[in-house]
Amino acid sequence: MHVIKTALPEVLLFEPDLFGDERGYFFESFRKDIFERHAGAREFVQDNESFSRYGVLRGLHYQKPPHAQGKLVRVIQGIVLDVAVDIRKGSPTFGRHVAELLSDQNHRMLWIPPGFAHGFAVLSSKAVFNYKCDAYYAPSSDAGVRWNDPAIGIDWQLPLADVSLSEKDERQPMLHEIEGVDLALPRAGSFLL
Repeated sequence: MHVIKTALPEVLLFEPDLFGDERGYFFESFRKDIFERHAGAREFVQDNESFSRYGVLRGLHYQKPPHAQGKLVRVIQGIVLDVAVDIRKGSPTFGRHVAELLSDQNHRMLWIPPGFAHGFAVLSSKAVFNYKCDAYYAPSSDAGVRWNDPAIGIDWQLPLADVSLSEKDERQPMLHEIEGVDLALPRAGSFLL
């Protein structure tokens, strides 16, 4: 497993070693020891999967404390542009983003830690997307940032006419309208000594 740093030091790409022949292939899609060596100790508690067609753009989503959520994401089928945006209050990289192509060909996984908004756009005819989450989905903590905020400046690699959004994502606030995530707050299930 290779670990690749991105322009945002906390956001990491994990690229597995692929072993294949004429029969097919095998790779380790998750190794706790390697993951924790680079991203820190995490307990994944929920796996999600989504199916989307070309042009679907999901995001930019995050959960506010105390349910801030980290995600390790990968594509099972298709190609997506996957994006993480730093929304941590007081962060020197607040508002900056990274965008990475994830596909069923490169098998790369992107780690999006708590304090980052996440979204993806489907560039292939369809895509199956998998998320490993380190906190449960909590509707009361659900939040987002507008996908096309010019202050963030994401090139989604889709013609505007092809972008397909949910009503929720069409109404997300701009970056300057959110408070930013304060990760000094305890996470759900944790306690102060």
